[in-house]
Amino acid sequence: MSARVLVAEDDTKQAEVIRRYLEGEGHTALVVHDGRAALDEVRRHRPDLLILDVMMPVVDGLDVCRILRRESDVPVLMLTARSTEEDLLLGLDLGADDYLTKPYSPRELMARTRTLLRRTRASAAAPDDPVLRIGALALDPVRRIVEIEGRLVTCTPGEFDVLATMAAEPERVFTRRQLLARTRGTDRYITERTIDVHVLNLRKKIEPVPRQPVYLRTVFGVGYCLTDGSRGR
Repeated sequence: MSARVLVAEDDTKQAEVIRRYLEGEGHTALVVHDGRAALDEVRRHRPDLLILDVMMPVVDGLDVCRILRRESDVPVLMLTARSTEEDLLLGLDLGADDYLTKPYSPRELMARTRTLLRRTRASAAAPDDPVLRIGALALDPVRRIVEIEGRLVTCTPGEFDVLATMAAEPERVFTRRQLLARTRGTDRYITERTIDVHVLNLRKKIEPVPRQPVYLRTVFGVGYCLTDGSRGR
């Protein structure tokens, strides 16, 4: 199934290569070359996917992602020449759904694109699943909404995927590797520290006292589990 894909890449040659590959797979590709134009086009056309270069003029990719996550849930695939773990975690923390380090193979980029589009469409086409309730926590996997004691919680896509995975099997202890496999596949660029970042951020959002978690518990030497919070009361 074809999709509308926005490519934000200031390198015109790379942008043209991406456009050709996308159109070769039947997608409609729109190309812009700076962050401000990327923001404008997302707001105007609501693409199915944004392929976003980090190093861009006017507004860089990290700021684009930060701004978009306050107003849109468009899937974001980041492209960057930065390869340190800190850069990767920052991009994910800002709400990117995937992260590809330059230089990359266009075929790998298309594989990542297919994965993100499948994930988004599966979520949109899912049946009316019941809301998952664990204590005062409520999670709607179809509308991708989280509430704690009736208060709406804003989550990045990565945070939501981790929380939804654990909410589907409360009290189960997940290793970091299992959570990575359930939420991001076997992406070699993403480390187990990614899960720690998501859990830390989720605790700030749902826990009464983030440093003394009662919902997202650490099982030392193993990983994490989600409980109804009753043992911490």
